[in-house]
This record gives sequence, C-alpha cells and structure tokens, in this order.
Amino acid sequence: MKMDAETGALDSAEGLSRRHALGLLGVAGAGASIPLLDASPAAAAQSKTGAPAISLTPDSAGAPPVQGLHLTFGADPATQMVVSWITDGPVNKPRVMHGTLEDGFGAGVSAQTRTYVDGKSGRTVYVHHAALNHLRPGTDYVYLAAHQGATPDSGTFRTAPRGRMPLTFTSFGDQAAPQVSWGSDGTPVLDNNSTPASKDIVTGIEQVAPLFHLLNGDLCYANRDVDRVRTWNNFFTNNTRSARFRPWMPAAGNHEIESGNGPIGMDGFQAYFTLPSTETDPELAGLYYAFTAGSVRVIVLQNDDYVIQHASDYYINGYSGGRQLAFLERELRAARSSREIDWVVVAMHQVMISTADASGSDLGLRQNYGPLFDRYGVDLVVCGHEHNYERSLAVRGVVHGSETLTPNPVSSATDVIDTSLGTVHMVLGGGGVSGTSNQSFFKDGTGKVLTAYTGGNSVYVKEQAVWAGTRDADHPYGFAAFTVDPGRHPGDTTRMHVTYYNVNKPNGQLSVFEQFTLHRKRSDGHR
Repeated sequence: MKMDAETGALDSAEGLSRRHALGLLGVAGAGASIPLLDASPAAAAQSKTGAPAISLTPDSAGAPPVQGLHLTFGADPATQMVVSWITDGPVNKPRVMHGTLEDGFGAGVSAQTRTYVDGKSGRTVYVHHAALNHLRPGTDYVYLAAHQGATPDSGTFRTAPRGRMPLTFTSFGDQAAPQVSWGSDGTPVLDNNSTPASKDIVTGIEQVAPLFHLLNGDLCYANRDVDRVRTWNNFFTNNTRSARFRPWMPAAGNHEIESGNGPIGMDGFQAYFTLPSTETDPELAGLYYAFTAGSVRVIVLQNDDYVIQHASDYYINGYSGGRQLAFLERELRAARSSREIDWVVVAMHQVMISTADASGSDLGLRQNYGPLFDRYGVDLVVCGHEHNYERSLAVRGVVHGSETLTPNPVSSATDVIDTSLGTVHMVLGGGGVSGTSNQSFFKDGTGKVLTAYTGGNSVYVKEQAVWAGTRDADHPYGFAAFTVDPGRHPGDTTRMHVTYYNVNKPNGQLSVFEQFTLHRKRSDGHR
C-alpha cells in the first residue's frame, strides 16, 4: 500500500476496503490504537492476500487523546470540509484519513496545529485542523482523526450539493455547556449559565439531521467561568455528538470575547474553528465569512464591531475599521447578482428586533446593517442574544420619521411570506442557556431600543413594535429547521419551509411550536 507523498492519496486498488472502513469506525474509542497506515512491503503483501491492512498496537504512554471532534465547511462546501480536534498538549503527526463507505479510506491529509495561551490560566490549548479538498458534491464520507500514539476517533459527513437541490439546515444561539467545573474555592460548580437543555438540544439537532447547523453566537460562556479552557472542552465534548457528523458553523457573540486572549479577545474562538474567511488581516480572520450550500448563500457576521451595547470582557466597537461592513456589501452585491443564488441568509448574534425587556434591539445594527439588508433584499436573518424565540413580519425600510429606525412591515402575513418584499428576522436564543427571557416580553405592543452607551450605562427608548410577528412566551428552549425546496425550472418559485421546535423540560422531547413558509422567485428566470 503506497501513499502519494504530495497528496496523501492511496492507490485505490490497495486502499482500505469498505469492510475495513466500517471496522475502523466500530473500533474507534474502544481502547485500541490504530496506526493510520502501515506502508511496509510486508503490510502490502498481507493486504493482497486478504490479511488485515492494519495492525493493533498498545497506546503509547503520554499521548493526549483526540477530543472534541468537530467539522466546518471549507470555502466550497460541495468539495471541502475541515476536520478539527483538541488535545491537552502537543502531538506528533496529526492526520485524517477519509473516503467513502464504498471505497474505504483512500486519502490521508496532515493536520495543521493552531495554539493559543489562555490569558486567565496561562494554559496552552492545541487545536488540529485537517482541510479535506477535492471531495465530490452531495456525497457521504467517512473519516478517521488521529495522531501518533492516540486512539483514533471517527465520524461521517455529507458534502453540500452543487446547484439547486433540496437541503435542510438548523439554527440556534446561546447554548452554554452542560458540565461541572471547579469553582475558585475548589468545590464543583456548574459551567456558567448551564442547563440540561444545552445537552438536550444537541440530541434534537441530530433528530432533524441537517446538512449543516448555524450557531448564532454565545457558544459556551467560557469568559464567565473560572476555568475557561475546561468550559470550551466541555462545549466540544457535548457538541461532538452532532458536530462530528455535520458542520456547525459559528458566529462569535459577545461572550466569545475573553480578557487576555488577544487584542480583541478572540484568540480562543479563532483557534478552535477554521472557517471560510477571506479576511487577510490575521486579527480578523474567521470573525466574518460566507459560504454557499445549494442555492443558499449564508453570510456570518460578528456584531460587536457595530453594536452599541457593551456586554463582554472588552468593548470592541469599531474593531474592523469598516472592513466587515465592506465585506458584507461585497457579499450581498455578489449574491444578488448571481443566477445561482436564490436565498440570502445572514447569521449573527445581537438583534435588530426584540420585544423582550432584556438586551433589546440595537440601534447600531439598524444604522449599519439595515440599509444593506434592504438594498440587496436579504431574505432571512437568524440571531441569538435574547434568550427567547421571536420572529418579525417581513420588513423593508424604516417607519417614516422614526428616530429608532423602526423596521417597516411590508406585509401582515405570518404563515406564507414573500421575502422578495422584505426580510424576516428570527431571534433563536433558546439554545440551552439559563437566564431565559421568554417571560419578559412586553405586553403592550412595544419594544425597547438601545440608542447610546455613556458613562458605563446603556440608554434605551421605547418604540411601537409594528414589525412584531410571532413569539413564544411559554417555552424557553428550542431551535429552527429550514428545508429548501429549490423549485423545478428556471424562474420557478423556490420555498423555504421553516419549523420551530421546542426542546421541552424535563427530558428534552421535541414538539412543534410553529411552521411557516418563505418563498421567492428563483434568480435564474428571465431578466
């Protein structure tokens, strides 16, 4: 069995068989250490005679295990995937084998290691990222992640389709991590803001089994914990039950900003995830990015650049110097001029609409994002930050004379909505965090808007929430699933069927809170 020194690909006739691939998936985690390859002549001879192409060896003492296996899309989700995992120390030869169930593990890719030093504990965190390229669109793959001396871990994934094909994705924000940590006095305490729902919701995502998941900021609230490194580890330990099988694409929220972790506090977030960013400034890499799955263009933003609210370890308003806004306009212009893109979805953390007496709508986002969302006809905005579920009517422009730039409703429809007329905003902040705000909705048809931050205090004004659509006052936890029907011919109507699921206490069962449909004409009709 020989490996191409440049590509890491195995000769297909001598690659691991489908039976061997399934065997590796079954044995991973069972206490056996599996070398990625044995390329010796004896091993090759054994392979040709039907003997096992791998051998089992005892674990090498001291090698840290593979932890927190998770996936993210590469720049082209139809042909690229990134496999990432964490270790507590440096390792040798981190590597991923991958292939299909039919053909076995036919290719190997070396992983690049990224580190950061946590500013609170002084501990170094090691994260390994293997970029898998030249994949086939709409294809199921198996993979195996390992490094020298460690038991491999494994998973499967499906690449995005090329072109207009049906697909489903899911979204929520504000999750936390459902594990126990050590308090400052040495006694066990829950991770900050933790509830059992932050575990149950992962099971819920796997019941839907989407192509990918959008995680709308405030991932684990590590910045509030004594042991931030442990909390991040707990977060990945929880989510690997889903994130090893499908990409979880995160937006960084205000609680990803951690004191002592880089110039803007984002070193941890940037180390844990490899994201399809085009930003050339390393300080900004991965904080905003975009990708296409089928006919859906997803644009992920980092809102602390533009929000007025100060709710993090550092106040970093304006950190990109306008680069993020320029990126957003480039992406929106390109998406709306493409005959391949029908749906434009923005994922971000803080919100432009809220009727809860919590953080409120942020005027900074309305000022900066609102005109671009209107000009380029964004279909859907998914957020977190407010710990509840709420969605707007379709909105376009602002109410005449409004000092708070109140979004202007263009339709009163809540069940079937034409997004070519206006943008629907969804607040999906029930990912598992404690301190929920579903009991704090204003009952008089108003909302509050943050208009200034001065002297350490936030300044709010009230507005008539004429844009308000639907909200859930009874259930704190849940997520949304979006299923795209691409239509049948050029210029046909394409639809996005949306289901919002409650994740119910005490056992995490799913129930449907509401369903509705977004629609618009495909972009490949006559112009």
